[in-house]
Amino acid sequence: MERLSTASTSVPTPPKPNNNYFRFHLQHLHLAPLFGDDWFALKAEAFARFFGTPFFLVGQTIIVAIWIGINALGLTKFDVYPFILLNLAFSLQAAYAAPLILLAQTRQADRDKAHADADARHREDLAMASDQRLTLAQQNTEQLMELMQQNTQLTELTKQLSERIEKLTIEMHDKILREESKT
Repeated sequence: MERLSTASTSVPTPPKPNNNYFRFHLQHLHLAPLFGDDWFALKAEAFARFFGTPFFLVGQTIIVAIWIGINALGLTKFDVYPFILLNLAFSLQAAYAAPLILLAQTRQADRDKAHADADARHREDLAMASDQRLTLAQQNTEQLMELMQQNTQLTELTKQLSERIEKLTIEMHDKILREESKT
């Protein structure tokens, strides 16, 4: 009789998943506030963000229309045509707005790059985990195939033994009948 080897029952366990979904973004938290964490930085960021809102554009348009209307109709004479004071106000606004907006865009580009880096590392981590799962599945498939082969061998051995038992039973039965017939 051929002795069957036992299949290895040790199944490698997959690595524990890290449920901190933002672990790749943690090193970039310093980029969250646009100009830093102090009072001025927060106010500067709010100011830069305010320039692109519809509220600012509509409000500025209304103020400019009132300014020009009051001075053009002659209700007051503090900034007569060609509205030099209004031009000076626009120049001052542009002088502060442009650097703030450029700083905001630069920091946003840095933040986008950091997030893209973190996302790429996350995708790599997912790919490695997927590869590990595929390797584990391959190992499990190989073990199952080995177990199926052993099961087939055991089934064949059982069939052979059953046939042998049946043959021996028939021989015994015939022998007993012959002995009874002699007596």
